[in-house]
Amino acid sequence: MSSTTSSATLRSAPSHDPAWLQRLSWAIAAAVVLWPLVVATEFKPWQLFEARNLQVTGQFLASFLPPAHSAEFLWMVARETWRMVAMATVGLVLALVIAVPMTLASARALSISALSGRMARGPFWLRQGVRLALIVLRSVPELVWALVFVRVVGLGPTAGVLAIALTYGGMLGKVYGEILESGESHVSETLLRNGSSRLQAFFYGLVPQNAAELTSYTVYRWECAIRSSVILGFVGAGGLGQQLDSSMKMFAGGEVLTMLAVFVALVAIADRVSAGLRRALG
Repeated sequence: MSSTTSSATLRSAPSHDPAWLQRLSWAIAAAVVLWPLVVATEFKPWQLFEARNLQVTGQFLASFLPPAHSAEFLWMVARETWRMVAMATVGLVLALVIAVPMTLASARALSISALSGRMARGPFWLRQGVRLALIVLRSVPELVWALVFVRVVGLGPTAGVLAIALTYGGMLGKVYGEILESGESHVSETLLRNGSSRLQAFFYGLVPQNAAELTSYTVYRWECAIRSSVILGFVGAGGLGQQLDSSMKMFAGGEVLTMLAVFVALVAIADRVSAGLRRALG
């Protein structure tokens, strides 16, 4: 009986993917949409495999070996790495100072007037204004902010800290608001209906339910801030990025490789910290 059923099932099984036509249609549509974009960017990957370009690439990679490892250079790398991490960390803390109040002001989940179903006109336009400010902050790249602050406060990490604070404040405020509004809001609404303040509803209602996601995104942004601090060093914001720029201009490939290895190690550490915090909060 079971063998007969099994044989019938095998005979009735389709011999091809029943959704292949739909998948093919989507693939063709994607190609049609992407082709003008590829043309606009002049993307020609086959140029990488031309003989002359392969020779130049090989010479460039060969200049990286051996990595620089003198005691004086490694001490300089350690000092500038610490400065770079400090710049990213302070910048992110200032970004939190900007983002958290703006999240409180823009999140609908913390609106008392919205409990009745429709938000009052004043709070509604206040939220729209805060969200517009967040858009402005995150629309300007941190590199542009750094160029502005380098002129204001001069060369050094201060310009990088301020640049990271403004851009990341806009990013964190937007994503924090989306996380809080997409999560379960029953507890916070109950607290607000029973007379709790918005801060109490935030810290006792929304944060505990979304702590893992908020923490994970914050650590990810700290990792991004470290990468940003490298780029900001190219415009005079200090840190290891400025040393990397100098080494590349001097064609000191060994020094570049050592500093790149430090960047990889920092990102790996940030990844482990994020994973550990998620487990602790999960």
